[in-house]
Formats: sequence, C-alpha cells, structure tokens
Amino acid sequence: MQVEFENYSISPIREKDAWSICDFVVSNEERLKDYFPKTVQENLNPTLSQYFVVKKVKAFLAEEEYLFTIKENRNRAIIGLVYVKELDKLQNQAELAYCIGYQYEDKGIMTASIKNLILWCFNDKGLKTLQIIVHNSNLASKKIAERNGFQWKQTLLKEHTTGNGKTLDMELYELQNPGQQ
Repeated sequence: MQVEFENYSISPIREKDAWSICDFVVSNEERLKDYFPKTVQENLNPTLSQYFVVKKVKAFLAEEEYLFTIKENRNRAIIGLVYVKELDKLQNQAELAYCIGYQYEDKGIMTASIKNLILWCFNDKGLKTLQIIVHNSNLASKKIAERNGFQWKQTLLKEHTTGNGKTLDMELYELQNPGQQ
C-alpha cells in the first residue's frame, strides 16, 4: 500500500529506509524520547537503524505489526512514522501510534495520514476497532484522533512508562469500523 496526498506519501517500511529513519529519529530525539523510547533507542546510529528496519519489515510481512513511513515526495525524506501495533486478531483491533518531525507539525499531514491508514486498517485488514492512546497534555494528538472520528473512552491509569522511567496515565480513544457494527 502506498498513498499519496498533497506533497506527501505513506508507505510500508522498507529496508532501504534505515538511514532516513536514523536521520528522522536523531533529529527529533528530544520530542520522541518520552513516548517512543524504544524507537529512539533502536535508531541512535545507522547500524542500529538497519537492525530496526530489518526487524520491522519482518514484522510487517508476518502481519504482527505494521510500520509506515511518511515521506515528503520532493526529497523522499522521512518526516513521520505511523505504527499499527498491538494487533489483537481475536478482537480484530489494533492501536495506532504516530509521530511527526517538529518542522511538519500543525500542517494537517498526520491527520491526513491517519485518515488514509484507517481506511487501510478497516478495508484491507478487516479490523473492527482502532485505538489511539495519548497523554492528556498532547493536545495535537488528541485533535488528530478527534478529527478522524475517534471517541474518548477512558483514562488508563499508569499505562505508559517514558524513556526516563516515569509512569503516566494515558487517554484511550477508539474508532469502530462502521462496516462491522
């Protein structure tokens, strides 16, 4: 699956993305470290990124987790990532987790990316429920969820541990597949 919109595209992770992912993560390390600590740890240099990408491509092909890159079409630079993770095949549900480079925030790119991936999750993968879990202070992420039709469900106590070991309560948003209700 590859989706193009405006000057951007979303595509599955590929082995040749290692250097670009390393560049993206290192340049956004400060903003990613609390909510994507494993991604940061696994992409601090090109060698680590190569291992990371090989592992994520295998997970994608095995349908265990799907990692998508968001690229700028002109220079093909990775400007964001979207995970379809925590796949529960019995419940037909998954969680979406996403991040975008600081210079691309507030441009509607992530909202459009999530909109396209919702269609893929529901239509191509037959998922029934999608979840987004965000910290209450992340107003931009909450807006992305709400703009894509997700409804707040509950506060999840001690749901996430940041990169520095702090435990946080998180907000759960859900979206049901209208074709499977």
